[in-house]
Amino acid sequence: MTMQFSVLASGSTGNAFYIGTEKERILVDAGLSGKEMTRLFSEIHVDPSSLSRILVTHEHSDHIKGLGIFARKYNLPIYANEKTWKAMESSIGKIALDQKFLFDMETVQTFGDMDVESFAVSHDAADPMFYTFHHHGKKVALVTDLGYVSERIKKTVEAADALIFEANHDVEMLRMGHYPWSVKRRILGDSGHVSNEDCAFALQDIIDNQTKRIYLAHLSKDNNMKDLARMSVTNSLTEYGFDIGNKLMLHDTDPKVPTPLYQVI
Repeated sequence: MTMQFSVLASGSTGNAFYIGTEKERILVDAGLSGKEMTRLFSEIHVDPSSLSRILVTHEHSDHIKGLGIFARKYNLPIYANEKTWKAMESSIGKIALDQKFLFDMETVQTFGDMDVESFAVSHDAADPMFYTFHHHGKKVALVTDLGYVSERIKKTVEAADALIFEANHDVEMLRMGHYPWSVKRRILGDSGHVSNEDCAFALQDIIDNQTKRIYLAHLSKDNNMKDLARMSVTNSLTEYGFDIGNKLMLHDTDPKVPTPLYQVI
């Protein structure tokens, strides 16, 4: 079986990502209630009891809201780095010692027939990190919740077959919106979130001939819209010479509706 994945939920209200192979089934983050997480899995016809483990990116509630209850219900091991464990322990309830595992920053762990690489991002959390997934020469990269895309991150995620990449906000919508200036400054800062424009700018250095799909992720419910994000990124990438809609497909993500399972071939 090839690698397959679904962006179960993505947005400022909750995030979860599933990726699986013949021997390994991984959930990254559980930012919705346990009941909602179970519903999302039923919609992609994957049994949560078949999961191998949960990886955590950082401790913000839109990434760990259902983590404790989901891990306890299905007796799943949880992997996070040391600072993230310390930051989230009070929020996820009691986790048995044999379900707690460390996944250090900037390392590779092999789970079954999948290699997973962790990498640091700039975000206002204890020690946030995201992941690339490797299986039989194929690569999927998950990159959200970062204030800017460093050259190191570009090198780590470049030439992926599929990218789940943050397009959090439209800068003008954010500037004109109702958020207090302190929140706007946080989002726009180096430890905040990537805008539609910055997403497209970074992608031009990351996309390779083997890149087939890009999923625009973690859209703000107040400062972005799917059509706007897609149009902004499409227009920019087209200007850079990329063939959007033919060789390279852009896809939406949603905070409540999972993307169809996609086979990476």
